[in-house]
Amino acid sequence: MPLTDLPLDELRDHRPTIRRPEDFDRFWADTVAEARAAGGDITPTLVPADTPVTGLVVEDLTFPGFAGDPVRAWVTRPVDAEGDLPVVVEYLGYNGGRGRPGERVAWALAGYVHVVMDTRGQGSGWGGGDTPDPHGAGPHIGGWMTSGIERPDDHYYRRVFTDAVRLVDAVRTLPGVDPDRIALTGGSQGGGIAIAAAALVEAHVGPLVAVMPDVAFLCDWEHGALVAVSDPYQELVRYLAVHRDAAETVWTTASYLDGVNFAAGITAPALFSVALMDEIVPPRTTFAAYNALGSTDREIEVYAYNGHEGGGFRHWERQVAFLRAHDRG
Repeated sequence: MPLTDLPLDELRDHRPTIRRPEDFDRFWADTVAEARAAGGDITPTLVPADTPVTGLVVEDLTFPGFAGDPVRAWVTRPVDAEGDLPVVVEYLGYNGGRGRPGERVAWALAGYVHVVMDTRGQGSGWGGGDTPDPHGAGPHIGGWMTSGIERPDDHYYRRVFTDAVRLVDAVRTLPGVDPDRIALTGGSQGGGIAIAAAALVEAHVGPLVAVMPDVAFLCDWEHGALVAVSDPYQELVRYLAVHRDAAETVWTTASYLDGVNFAAGITAPALFSVALMDEIVPPRTTFAAYNALGSTDREIEVYAYNGHEGGGFRHWERQVAFLRAHDRG
């Protein structure tokens, strides 16, 4: 499998010009405020999960997301933990769902409260999901990239990113959780969600211990569509191949959702990863977000001979070490 993008020395200095709307911050401030108002009288619920796992506590969380819509998550924690524990919130990859309770145990076994968010409308590609998306969209290519692409207010990822922030709101209220020791992570789509959520949480909730996006998708949409050889970025290409006069509309909407624009607002310690043989997420799109970070404490782990699988469990070990070094609780 060959390298799929620029040489590493060029990637490290890659800072493309990205469209950034003048009202970007106001758009998202209003979006978060509207979601909080819509779900303000809805209390998150936490109930025991039906699982054969007994060595950990596994619970089913329902919380109000975008427009107050109910969104599901699994909460997994060590048994008989004393005091309030640090938290790792995880967002999932494209077309995946939260899966079965007790399916993801590594973070809890490492001593953290682990919260994995179901991605609305997804979960039928792998994992299995339990959160519908009740909001419709205009004509679009199968998948999520062009769902609502005519207007940023209608785009699918506006709802998902808002869910991600509202999950942190909910997590901060849970028993046994230290609200000042929360880190965000996710792979691929989940990495892109983590980037957006980190910027919005820091702007509207409070500081984070760390953000750890892994082979992050949803960054530099416009250039990603020109370089990527496979989906999901190719969904944008197929849409524009039919809607030939819609490019300006597409890229304007995308600019409100672009991880590069969110990354500039992140100040938390950041650990990124990138794979140089990745055919799904072009490495230049990850470096565009990494190089735009507002964080002064940042690292990127490069997997030169891997595709979209990235560093696998080896990278998870790297994340644990990074988080422990930055968690002063």
